[in-house]
Amino acid sequence: MIKIKLAVLFLFITVASFAQTDKKLTTKIAEAVKGFHGQVGIYVHNLKTGKTVALNADTLFPTASMIKVSIQCGVMDKIDKGELKYNQKLVYRDSLLYAGEDILGSFKNGDTIQLSKVAMLMITMSDNTASLWLQKLAGSDYINDWLQQNGFKVMRVNSRATGREAIRKIYGWGVSTPYEMCRLFTMIRNGEAVSPAASERMYRNMGRIYWDEHALSQIPPYVHTISKQGAVDESRSETVLVNAPHGDYVFSIITNHNADQSWGATNEAGLLIKKISALLWHYYEPASNWKPAEGVDKFMLNE
Repeated sequence: MIKIKLAVLFLFITVASFAQTDKKLTTKIAEAVKGFHGQVGIYVHNLKTGKTVALNADTLFPTASMIKVSIQCGVMDKIDKGELKYNQKLVYRDSLLYAGEDILGSFKNGDTIQLSKVAMLMITMSDNTASLWLQKLAGSDYINDWLQQNGFKVMRVNSRATGREAIRKIYGWGVSTPYEMCRLFTMIRNGEAVSPAASERMYRNMGRIYWDEHALSQIPPYVHTISKQGAVDESRSETVLVNAPHGDYVFSIITNHNADQSWGATNEAGLLIKKISALLWHYYEPASNWKPAEGVDKFMLNE
């Protein structure tokens, strides 16, 4: 009798695990990435049905700017503990500058700004000077400890972190897998990152993204999303959680070792991200006849 029950339980677990994979969508995505000149990792999770798609989803990839979501969590954790305040005044110093065209980099030594605005710049504009400032305030090791304590096995900040120099040379600023990126977004959506209140604040911040020319451009503008993008020469990535009419879904697309390292609208990885995003929208919302407006491309040249 016990053996029969165990056999039934094993069969149930096997069937349940099998049912979690969306085979039809997996086939469509595998077909969509064929011929891409680089490495691709994709994870998709329909948060209503529980069904998933995994393509190199547990493979390590550079996060580039997507690691800023974990920096945000570290800062929010310190605010939650009373070590920082969300609206506290910060004093900008020239030593904080990360060379580039970031907004915060135009500040003069001694200028003041609220932490809340620095956090907005980090997420919305992906301002690198703002991000490194907040990373310094929270501490790279503190952020990584938070990630470890919350069950993230590989997602880590590499820069300015103890013992991470060797892996930084391979993956750059941060490292993750498509699966763990989606897990972090899902925690924020569920109110499980730091606290329900901190998660709510992060959710609002992540719904105000300037860099909307790739994945977000293939989702109707009236549908709420949270997202974060990452881009360096040989790696382009995007993680998005969509509050779709028929159920939320989250996906992460990360590329690496890309042959096309251009920065224009026709970059191969950028086009792939748009292609997968459009595929997912119409797969989950088959009755939707929405498509990007004719001529909208000239309004999507974010630089």
